[in-house]
Amino acid sequence: MIQEFGYDDDVDEELRTALQAVTGNELVDEDYDDVTDGALIWFRDDDGDLTDFLVDAMTVLEDNSPIWVLTPKSGRSGHVSHSDIEEAATTSGLHAMTTFAIAADWSATRLGTRGRGK
Repeated sequence: MIQEFGYDDDVDEELRTALQAVTGNELVDEDYDDVTDGALIWFRDDDGDLTDFLVDAMTVLEDNSPIWVLTPKSGRSGHVSHSDIEEAATTSGLHAMTTFAIAADWSATRLGTRGRGK
């Protein structure tokens, strides 16, 4: 199951549909309280504190499962800088792994847990 945060009327429905097709499951909402295999956070500049979203997502997340933060692309309303995403990730005990354009209006940043050196 993939838990979705920050759903609003501006999300990319084609991307949501593709994720559901790939996983074979409907996305579950913010109130879902069972273990999940990943989290998808739609986040805009005026959505509040990204750290809070990340902490909420990690509450029911299976160990080492990815969190994807989707933000409006640069130049679009609600754009969030990469440094803001990195700061929220670090505060939450995560780190930004990769960022790329995922839809016409959205960029995706994958966050993961910090690995331990051996």
